This record gives sequence, structure tokens and C-alpha cells, in this order.
Amino acid sequence: MWRPVRLCRFHSALLQSRQKPWPCPAAFFRSLRAPPARASRPTPLWRRVLPATMVGVPLLFGVYYVTAEAREKRKLRIAVDGIRRFGRSLRIGLNISLDYWWCTNVTLRGVEENSPGYVEVMSACHQRAADALVAGAISNGGLYIKLGQGLCSFNHLLPPEYIQTLRVLEDKALTRNLGEVDQLFLEDFHALPSELFQEFDYQPIAAASLAQVHRAKLHNGTPVAVKDLKGTLAQELDFENEGRNAERCAQELKHFHYVVVPRVYWEKCSKRVLTADFCEGCKINDLVTIKSQGLEVQDVAQKLVQAFAEQIFYTGFIHSDPHPGNVLVRKGPDGKAELVLLDHGLYQFLDEKDRSALCQLWRAIILRDDAAMKTHSAALGVEDYLLFSEVLMQRPVRLGQLWGSHLLSREEAAYMQAMARDHFDNIMVVLKELPRPMLLVLRNINTVRSIVTVLGNPVDRYFLMAKSAIRGWSRLVATAYQGIYSSSLLRHVKVFWELFKFEVALRLETWGMRLTSLMVRILVHLGLVPQNKELYQYLET
Repeated sequence: MWRPVRLCRFHSALLQSRQKPWPCPAAFFRSLRAPPARASRPTPLWRRVLPATMVGVPLLFGVYYVTAEAREKRKLRIAVDGIRRFGRSLRIGLNISLDYWWCTNVTLRGVEENSPGYVEVMSACHQRAADALVAGAISNGGLYIKLGQGLCSFNHLLPPEYIQTLRVLEDKALTRNLGEVDQLFLEDFHALPSELFQEFDYQPIAAASLAQVHRAKLHNGTPVAVKDLKGTLAQELDFENEGRNAERCAQELKHFHYVVVPRVYWEKCSKRVLTADFCEGCKINDLVTIKSQGLEVQDVAQKLVQAFAEQIFYTGFIHSDPHPGNVLVRKGPDGKAELVLLDHGLYQFLDEKDRSALCQLWRAIILRDDAAMKTHSAALGVEDYLLFSEVLMQRPVRLGQLWGSHLLSREEAAYMQAMARDHFDNIMVVLKELPRPMLLVLRNINTVRSIVTVLGNPVDRYFLMAKSAIRGWSRLVATAYQGIYSSSLLRHVKVFWELFKFEVALRLETWGMRLTSLMVRILVHLGLVPQNKELYQYLET
């Protein structure tokens, strides 16, 4: 039996200080065969920077936003909203493109184009696309709503599903909480709306696409419309500029007693707030209400065409956004229609040289003067005068023939749709060749055309605008030669003479075509000329 041995402190310390024994040989050779440990590689720079950036940038942005002033915070919110709107638009565009591709290449593969099944599937596809566009425009707001309003004017090119659906954007008002409105007034006027006005309705009553409109009363009881802004995006958003445009428009169209432009109250205006007279009226495309007021639709359409033709062909200061929500109709003191022009933020000025060329081009198109069409199109910088004339008039321009009617026939509508589809690249070339102000002029012309179409085409828009073009050109010439036409009487004589020549030329051309058609019909009736499809189409034209 063993006994534990006690060691003194000296021997215990000596044993603990001895070196460790050598390992066994097997362990020694295993250590020789083992590969040496790899040296650790340095972490790439981007792996170190990326996490820091992902954390640091939002943190710095958040600190800057918290410490920024109210105006700076608004600008930051607008920038972030812009990125979000772009992403939403891209997603909607891709979804619509994919839907059309799937319908045309998969669902309708092998289906006859004009069959009922084909029409039904494409109609549903058009409706889905239109619904997506409207939803995206409402979500994005601002310029996207304006774009949707502009698409409504292409009612002769776009499928009816688009037009019917997009029309809701003409009445779409922005929504904003009371705090945002109060904050805007505090920043611009250092006072709340309740202090500036006797009454102020926070609920918006109208669509301004980039702003919202409130009903209010001044302290003297005058009813006014107050337009306030939701951001800072473009020149239209400078309401002081819009107020000046409104006053200039009223001055230049004052000889048209049926044109009403709301008066601006400058003491209640800023760059983001516009206060003007509140004018009652119905939208110009509201046929039911127009007729219920006892107004003549033909009178409304004629006054609309004449007012904007005066801007295009004579004054050169042109309202570039005359969609139905911006043109109201009401009964005037004489019992006839008055036009209330709203939203004067987007204007374009066309210089005298371009106005003169446009006036003469319009006259040449109506009279089918090939040489003059080519000359005046070239003066506007366009080489393909025939295509430009069709874009300008929005109907086929077949040289050598007058239009039998101011109404667009089914064949002409099909031709314009095919032209827009098959010659898109050429159309873009023409638009690039035009002076930049002409692009918004084309928008004005096309929007007026679409309104007249909705009213049932009660007037010959082409002829009315031609008379305005000749009158405008005559006045421009008279102004240029003050020495010759110094008296008012001589200028009136010049205008009358040019209008008389146009009327005579148009009537002679019309009578000539009617006489030719009558002679051909007589020859066909007598059997001297065989009747074929081409001849029948000519007689119908």
C-alpha cells in the first residue's frame, strides 16, 4: 500500500520548472506532413467601404434632414419622391409592354386580326394599360397628370379605352393635409389662411395637376379661387409668372368680349400661391350642361377656335394647356356663351417670322397650293412639307384635292392611325426640325381639335382658322409696313382684300371640283366611262 509523499517547497518548484517531454515520433512525422497554415489575405477595399457607406450615407442624410430648414426639407422630400416616381413609372411601362407582347404573340397567336375574339382580347389589354396609366399618374401626381391630360387630346389616334379612362385626370385634384397648407402660407405670408381671408375652404375644389385650388372669400366678401403649390418643379410653378401671363392674355384678347380671364389679386399672391376671381362655369366638353343653359354648341365651338387662333396667328402669346378643365363656359350678359380661360402657367411665344410662315402655310394647305406649302414649311425649318402638314392639320393632306367635309371620315381616321404607327421616326424628324416654340403650338392646336370633336364638330375648324390666319398675316404685314398702311382704314382694307381673295380662291376651287365630279357622273351614267373602284372613291371624295 502506497503512501503519498510530501515534498518540500524547494523540490515542488523544481519539478514544475522541468521542460515538457519530447513528443512521440509518430506525432513528429505527422506534423511534418501537415501543410503549413495559409497566410490570411487582406480584405478588399470595397468590402470595407460598402458597409460603411450603406450605414453612413443614410445616417448623414438623416442628420442633415433633421437639422435642415423647412424649405430644405421640402426640397429633399421632392428629390426622394422623384426617385420613387421614376421607379414606379418604369415598372408600369414594363408591365404594359409585357402585357401587349403576351397578348399579341401568345394569346392571339394565329387569331385573325379583325375577328371578334381578337378585338375583345385587345380591348381588354387596352383597358388594363389605361387603368395602369391612370393609377400611376394619380400616384405620381404633378407633371404625370398633365401628361395624362395631354393624351386625352389624341382621341383620333388612341383606342377609345384610353380616352374614356384618362378623362378622369381632367378633374383630379391633389390631396394634402391641413398642416401642409398652413405651413406653406406661414412660410410665404407669415400668416395662416384664416388670417388672410374671411373664409377659406381647405377642401380642394378643382384640378390644377401641379397644385390644388381652394374656394375662399376676401375680407370685403369677394369670392376668389386660391391656387397653392405642392413643390417646386418648373416655370409653371412660379405663380407670379402665371399671374403676369393671365393679365397679358386678358389685355391681348380684350376685343373678344366673350373671353373672361380671372382678375389677379397681387397682395394675396406669391411664387407658390395665386389668388384670382372665382368664376363659375362648366367644362367646355360638358355638352349636357351647355345645352341646359340654353347656349348654342356651335357658338361655343366657334368662339373657342377664334380665341386661340388669334393667339396663334396674331399675338404670338399662346396658351399651351387649353384642356377642357382650363376652359369653362358660362352664360354672358347678352345671353350668349362666354369662355373663362384658366391656368395661365404654361405659355409659349411664337416670333413674328414664324407666325407669318405659319399663317401662309395654313392658307396654302386649305387651298392645296403645293408650291406654297413647300415654301412656308421650309421657312419653319421642315423639309418634308407633306408630313408636316398632316401633323399640323391632324388629317390627311392629299395634294390636288380639297376636303369634302370638315369631319374626319373613317378612312381618314384609319389613315392617320396608320401614319402615326408606320412613320413615327419620320414624324420625330419633323418635330426636331421645327422651332421649339412650335411644339407647344401643336399641342394647343391638337387640344382645341379634340374639344371641337367632343362637341360634335359643329363648325369647320380648318376654315375658321384659315380665315384667322389670313387676317393675322394681313395685320402682321400692315404693321411691318407702317409707312404704307399708316392709317387704320388702309389696314382694314388690306385685311378685307386678303380675306376676299382667299374666299374667291376657295370657292373657285370647290366649284371646279364639283363641276368635274358632275361631268364624270354624267359620263358614267351615259356609259361613256366605265365605273370602277378607284373612280367611285374619287367621286365620294
